[in-house]
Amino acid sequence: MFATLSDRLSATFKGLRGRGRLSDADVDATLREIRAALLDADVALPVVEQFTEAVRVRAVGEEVRGSLNPAQQVVRIVHDQLVTALGGQSRRLRYAKTPPTVIMLLGLQGAGKTTLAGKLARRLADEGHTPVLVAADLRRPNAVDQLRTVAAQAGVAVFAPEPGNGVGDPVAVARQGCEYARRHVHDVVIVDTAGRLAIDAELTDEAAQIKAAISPDEVLLVVDAMIGQDAVVTATSFADSVGFDGVVLTKLDGDARGGAALSLVGVTGLPIMFASVGERLTDLEVFHPDRMASRILDMGDVLTLIEQAERAFDADQTARYARRLASGEDFTLTDFLEQLQSLKSMGSMGALLKMMPGGAQARAQIDALDERDLVHMEAVIRSMTPAERADPRILDGRRRARIARGSGVQVSFVNQLLTRFTQAQKLMRRAATKGGASALAEAGLPAMPAGIPPGSLGPLHGGQSHRGGKQVKKGKGAKGRSGNPAKRAAADRPEQPAAAQPVAGSGFLRAGG
Repeated sequence: MFATLSDRLSATFKGLRGRGRLSDADVDATLREIRAALLDADVALPVVEQFTEAVRVRAVGEEVRGSLNPAQQVVRIVHDQLVTALGGQSRRLRYAKTPPTVIMLLGLQGAGKTTLAGKLARRLADEGHTPVLVAADLRRPNAVDQLRTVAAQAGVAVFAPEPGNGVGDPVAVARQGCEYARRHVHDVVIVDTAGRLAIDAELTDEAAQIKAAISPDEVLLVVDAMIGQDAVVTATSFADSVGFDGVVLTKLDGDARGGAALSLVGVTGLPIMFASVGERLTDLEVFHPDRMASRILDMGDVLTLIEQAERAFDADQTARYARRLASGEDFTLTDFLEQLQSLKSMGSMGALLKMMPGGAQARAQIDALDERDLVHMEAVIRSMTPAERADPRILDGRRRARIARGSGVQVSFVNQLLTRFTQAQKLMRRAATKGGASALAEAGLPAMPAGIPPGSLGPLHGGQSHRGGKQVKKGKGAKGRSGNPAKRAAADRPEQPAAAQPVAGSGFLRAGG
C-alpha cells in the first residue's frame, strides 16, 4: 500500500548519503521532497504541515549537526515522526472486568465490517476467547446470511434472530445479543451494525441508539484504506455524531497511496488498532506504528514476520526437527513438504518478502513471483513414492520423468526442486552441527526450508515457464541453455537480490547479504 511513498522517501534519502554535513539548503530540499511525497500519498494537508515542521525543528538542530552521519540521523528523525503520526504506540483491546466484553463495529457500507467481524472473532478465538457475532445489520440485503457464513468459516457462534433485508429492530437485536452472550458464557460480543454508502442522519441515529442500548467497551470504526481523504471525512463525521474508540483499516494490502493511515490519527487523535491485510480470515494484524513506519522507510518488519511464522509453524514440529537433526537424522522431502504447507499458511510470499529490510529494492522481482510454483512444488513431492521422498538419490531420469508427468510440470522443474532441496538439506545439516536447530527451537522459530528464496519462485530461472509441455521463454534477453554441464548448472542457479539472501537453517531472508 505504501509502495509509492516508500519509493519517494527512499529516493530522497539516497541523495543525502555520503555527505559529511548537511547545510540548511540540504535540509530545506529534503523537507520539500518529503512534503511532496506525503501530499502525493494523499495525506491530509494539516498533517503534512505538522509533520514537516516537526522534522525541520529537529533536523536543523545540534542533533543532526553534531552527528557523525547526518543523513542517517535525518532518516531516524523522519522514522520517529512517522511513528508519532501513526499513533506512537499500539493500542490493544480493552476487556471488561465482568464479561462479556462488547465490541461495536461502525463504518460505511463496503468498508468490510462484516468480514472484519469474522476476522476479529477468529483472532480472539485463537487467543482463547469465546466470541459471538451479533447480526444487527438488518438493512443491507443478505447481510445476516453473510455474517452467518463468516461465523461458520471462523468457527464461532452467531446470534441472528431476525432475517434482515429490512426486517427487524437492530437496537433490540444488539441488546438481545448481549443477553445471549451472558446466558451462553461468551466472553466477547462483536456487534455488526448497518452502514450506508454515505453518512446520513438515519445511519448515525441508529448507531447512537445501539451504542446507548449496549454500552460497548470498544467502538471500532472500520475504514476502507482505499478511499484516501474520504477516510478522514468519514472518521470526523462518526466521531462527531456517534463517537468511537479506535480505527480498523481494511484493504491495507491494496494499492492505495497510504494517506488514510497517516491522516486518521492526526485528525481524530484516536489510534489505529488493527489492519486487515488480505482476504483470508487470518489476515488481520495488530497495528504497530513503529513497525509500519519501518515498512514505509524500507527498514522491514521482521517482528511481524516472526509472529506470523510462530502462528503458522507448530512448535512441537519444530522441536521434532531439532531433535532429529541433533541425532544425525537427515532432512527429507517429507519434511520439506510439511514446511511448504506451513509456509503457504503464512500468506502471500510476496507480502512476506516485502517485510524484509530492503524488500522495496527488490519489489519488481518480488512482484514477478509466481506463487503457484509453491503449489507445483507440493505436487512434485506428492507424486513421489515414500522411498523416493526418503532418499532422493534413487531418482534417476526415468523416475524424474514419471514424477514430472504426474505433477504436470517439466522435468527441469523437478531437477531444480531437487537442487533446492539438496541446498536446504546441507543448510539444515550445518545448523545441526552448529547447534542452530536447537537455537531455533528454543526461540520458537521455525526451521523453514532454506530452499525457497525469491529466485526459486515465479517463472523459474532465466524467465522460463516449466509448466506444461514446453519451456516458453519470456521477456527480452532470454538465452538458450548452454551445452556445457557446468555452465548450465551455474545458469540454473537462481540469482539472489542484493537486499535478500537466505539465512542458514531458515526460509527467511537476510538483508544485505
